[in-house]
Amino acid sequence: MRLTNLSAHPDIGSNSYLLELGRTRVVLDAGTHPKHTGRDTLPLYEKLPPDSLDAILVSHPHLDHIGALPVLMREHPGAAVIMSGLTREQGSVLLHNSVNVMKAQREELNEPLYPLYTHGQVDACVRRWMTREAGERFSFGEHDRVTTEFFRAGHVLGAVGMRLELEGHRIFYTGDVHFEDQTLTRGAAFPQDPVDTLIIETTRGDHERDPAYTREREKRRFGEAIVTALGRGGAVLVPVFAFGKTQELLFMLKELFEEGLVPHVPVHIGGLSTKMTEVTDRHSDHPDRLHQGFLLLEDFPDLRRLARGRKEPDFHPGAIYALSSGMVSEHTVSHRFARRILASEQNAMLFVGYADEEAPGGRILAAGQGGRVALSSDSTHESEIRCTVERFDFSGHSPREQLADYAVSCSPRNVFLVHGDEAARGWFKRELGRRLPDARIIIPDPGEAVEL
Repeated sequence: MRLTNLSAHPDIGSNSYLLELGRTRVVLDAGTHPKHTGRDTLPLYEKLPPDSLDAILVSHPHLDHIGALPVLMREHPGAAVIMSGLTREQGSVLLHNSVNVMKAQREELNEPLYPLYTHGQVDACVRRWMTREAGERFSFGEHDRVTTEFFRAGHVLGAVGMRLELEGHRIFYTGDVHFEDQTLTRGAAFPQDPVDTLIIETTRGDHERDPAYTREREKRRFGEAIVTALGRGGAVLVPVFAFGKTQELLFMLKELFEEGLVPHVPVHIGGLSTKMTEVTDRHSDHPDRLHQGFLLLEDFPDLRRLARGRKEPDFHPGAIYALSSGMVSEHTVSHRFARRILASEQNAMLFVGYADEEAPGGRILAAGQGGRVALSSDSTHESEIRCTVERFDFSGHSPREQLADYAVSCSPRNVFLVHGDEAARGWFKRELGRRLPDARIIIPDPGEAVEL
């Protein structure tokens, strides 16, 4: 038995892992890397002989876990491709959007390989996708049957961790996980049984969460920041990821309005966020969902959608703008609208999720109010940040302490640390090395194969 890290870079992105279990070969996730373009954004799929996979399992539909799936499926037409039903529906929308983005980047970045796949190829892929839900046991492999079960991961609706078993050897892959309930998404329900090999995300390993933190307290602090900006006569931009964070934020704003903590004001969303919220509303009774039955697009007070074809909404003081992308990435609605928000000290930009330090959102956070930031990679022009800039912890990833506790509870013999930067994985290696002295704690290099 062997695990090969197919991720091409030693950080968060292009997540993909090959498991060789007897004569059965399965890849876990197939992501692209948000910091790279062209072939560099893909995992190391040249290490896989053509059509050599029995199965591909997908944990959730964020592009760093699913963006390379059409490429992998094209090279392995015989592989069974399995994910949850909601991941299937959301993943289709996100991959079609990825085609549109790559078409634009082909000219803007002079990237001749783009798009890496077409709309027609995405449709063909989706027809091959099979679905299994959390708690449903299934197996695959022509020669050595691998028994598998999905478990709710709590990261976004439909996200799963997965347990694979062959000849008594148990492997658990967390994917991206959040153990506590979020505003709209139930927390993870992972098994507590011992495993032989644990593959665990380390996203937040580089910092400790405040021991006094509660989601309710953070929500109130967020509401106070909104009220302060509105009281100055300004507007509020909240950069959000289209799937997951947008829907969590909308329900949180509904609660703040109803509790009288924020005055009722118009809330603007647009583009991909609207499409993803439509899918979420179609599954308002999903078992991962809290507050079942509430339809965000129909029941939310004074929600305003960006008209089809519009690049950005009109600016109105006294409004909240929940726009993607969450990292204010170039060529997105939040990136185009950010210039309007940055220009006035009356406004506020409030971050509620992950923002890579090299992305425009990360640079805005680092510079802060009064600083200057280059919003475009192809320009030396720097914009002054006149608005207030604040960060709030509504992460869809569990804090490091909870992840370490879970790892210890599994009593693994092998622990693979993935999906984190160098500092994050380093903390986990030290912490788990201390708490699991008999286990192998492994940080697999890109392309490295490790015997289990």
